Amino acid sequence: MPNPFVHVELSTTDLDKAKAFYTKLFDWDLKDMPMPNGNYTMIGVGQGTGGGMMHNSMPGLPSVWVPYVDVLDIHASTAQAKSLGANIMLDSMEVPGMGWCSMLIDPTGAPIGLWQNKTA
Repeated sequence: MPNPFVHVELSTTDLDKAKAFYTKLFDWDLKDMPMPNGNYTMIGVGQGTGGGMMHNSMPGLPSVWVPYVDVLDIHASTAQAKSLGANIMLDSMEVPGMGWCSMLIDPTGAPIGLWQNKTA
């Protein structure tokens, strides 16, 4: 299937509370990874699409789950989304050693992420 969902990320106002809730609700394997602006918690689910959790650093925004879709060219896909009416919240940021991501709000107001894997 072209452009599958590849990652689901929780941007939360209370990371510790979210981690406590989801570890009691589901059998997820949570692993903290140090990042420049705090920890990023990877979510291992065994089978299916995994994800991550992080502290929402944008004041006034509520906690939200955001799916990421695999794309071949992050820059072209982000530009195409903008031309189709998306509001680009994060434009083609490199995730060192892993790939690139963009975050956008679609014309209906729904958030979605784009992800391009780093090729070897």
